[in-house]
Amino acid sequence: MTALTVYRQPQTLGAAEDLDFALELLQRARRGELTPSLRLYRPEPTVAFGQRDANLPGFQAAEEACRNLGFEPLVRKAGGRAAAYHQGTLVVDHVEPHPDAIVKAKARFSEFGELLAGALRSVGVHAAVGEIPGEYCPGEFSVHGEDPEFPAHRIKLIGTAQRVVSGGWLFSSVIVVENSAPIREVLTASYEALGLEWDPATAGAANDLLPHLDVATVEDAVVQAYGTYADVVEGDFGALIA
Repeated sequence: MTALTVYRQPQTLGAAEDLDFALELLQRARRGELTPSLRLYRPEPTVAFGQRDANLPGFQAAEEACRNLGFEPLVRKAGGRAAAYHQGTLVVDHVEPHPDAIVKAKARFSEFGELLAGALRSVGVHAAVGEIPGEYCPGEFSVHGEDPEFPAHRIKLIGTAQRVVSGGWLFSSVIVVENSAPIREVLTASYEALGLEWDPATAGAANDLLPHLDVATVEDAVVQAYGTYADVVEGDFGALIA
């Protein structure tokens, strides 16, 4: 089984800096300077727009709306539509060197979507993989949660994205755990400015379904779930960033 080093980042580097550091880790991996690694952190309030969003007439208005609500607007390298996150979310950056990284690229969405859904189920959330109608930044392998008392009410809890380069891949996941109201508010303003339709009722957090849940609990569950994929060892984030 592959060894996977887990780096728990104690504090954000900054909205843009956190995104850039993930790409730096990918470059290190492709150069053979980084072994398979998992980086976990709680980000600054950010709205990460897709490349297509940035080309829409309402993009500047969307950026302004984000800033007015205390979120930093950024354009990410990966595809998809706007997604929002803050300190109540957990970002998981999984980086690995690979001689032919494009192989199994789509399979990773399914594999890690199921792994992350399993992590949420292990702490009591009714989670499953699959796009739900009207979700923000829609994706075939999003992870959603169901209200056990109202199964028809499903909310998106995890969005995933992948970047593949020659010699390595980066698989990023954002898990919304706490405090969903600001995320719903900034997404509503952003999508309205961009002229995109979606259903705000699909935006939520894991502790909307399980009120006692917090980010630390989910982080531990994610690391434990990755133990089914690889031999997990704890690393020193300070050494990684140095």
